[in-house]
Amino acid sequence: MTTATKPASRPANPNFSSGPCSKRPGWTFEALGNAFLGRSHRAKDGKARLKLAIDKTKSILGVPPDFVCGIMPGSDTGAFEAAMWSMLGARGVDVLAWESFGGIWVTDAVKQLKLTDLNVYEAPFGVLPDLERIDFDRDVVLTANGTTAGVRLPSYDFVPGNRGGLVLVDATSAAFAQDIDWSKVDVLTFSWQKVMGSEAAHGMLIMSPRAIERLETYTPPRALPKLFRMTKGGKLDKGIFEGETINTPSMLALEDYLDALAWAERIGGQPELARRADANAKVLFDWIERTPWIANLAVDPATWSNTSVCLKIVDPEVAALSAEGQAKFAKDMVALLEKEKAAFDCGAYRDAPPGLRIWCGSTVETSDVAALVPWLEWAFATLKGSLAKAA
Repeated sequence: MTTATKPASRPANPNFSSGPCSKRPGWTFEALGNAFLGRSHRAKDGKARLKLAIDKTKSILGVPPDFVCGIMPGSDTGAFEAAMWSMLGARGVDVLAWESFGGIWVTDAVKQLKLTDLNVYEAPFGVLPDLERIDFDRDVVLTANGTTAGVRLPSYDFVPGNRGGLVLVDATSAAFAQDIDWSKVDVLTFSWQKVMGSEAAHGMLIMSPRAIERLETYTPPRALPKLFRMTKGGKLDKGIFEGETINTPSMLALEDYLDALAWAERIGGQPELARRADANAKVLFDWIERTPWIANLAVDPATWSNTSVCLKIVDPEVAALSAEGQAKFAKDMVALLEKEKAAFDCGAYRDAPPGLRIWCGSTVETSDVAALVPWLEWAFATLKGSLAKAA
């Protein structure tokens, strides 16, 4: 029952940001002690550290041996745009969007790449577009997990194994915490800052043999910035996928990612990372079921994200407020939680409907999510009481 009694204890780690995300349990600056600093990243030992991150990533994610994986500049955005700018235009393209970042790929396709044979399938926050409309003889661009809407793909079953086009997947808030069917993916990207809780600025680009073939056989009708160029002399620049990055990486950030990968290996790899995220999200899902004033922004439970859980306030009195009033109520909740040091950075994304967004990725402890719930109840009851007094 919602109560205005202030909880007696707080989450041990109140960091619930959806990016950069909470560091792994037990992290300290000592984790960076072996960073390869003050030397060229192209030195033998520097390149070995970069290659180690690639190899461990492929191992933990179960990437097929004939796929390649490279470290790219510009976080997930840089990795995904490198693929879009280098590969799209060889055939028609279907782009799907149901939240803010998917919308960015739509904008790229329409306004920047100016693709002429383009289908755009968009859906409002909370639901997926109609996946049955996709033509897989065309290239397909989509997100695996809508970070700003809390809507994920329930599976990759809708993607045929035998397809003519490429499937490009932005998986930045899904990789490691959600299963990936590699037979249904040709390009997959993510950043270190999400499920692994590492630092931003670098992205990972994983490509299938079909994607490599596209790079080697298709010359896009556009200028490619240096940061997007992945071929030399018409062939894949294999060095990029063996630790020879396109530009100078942060070896300090790299060491942080290596530490996160080592932690993932210690606790049981991708299955345990997914289990932790599932357990975290379940705390909130169970709370939603017993709490009438809150709901998941995602409509279909099969699409509820286990990492970026987005919540909307459905209390009748709050819902009766103006749009500005509803937004203020949600922001006041976030501010109150931050003031009490019970939760930081748990507000809805700026383009999303007013509400809360609580990161439940693998680096978060389930006990902290459980400790957060009474504070959500208290903050709501406190502000609801203020509404009643104002009336």
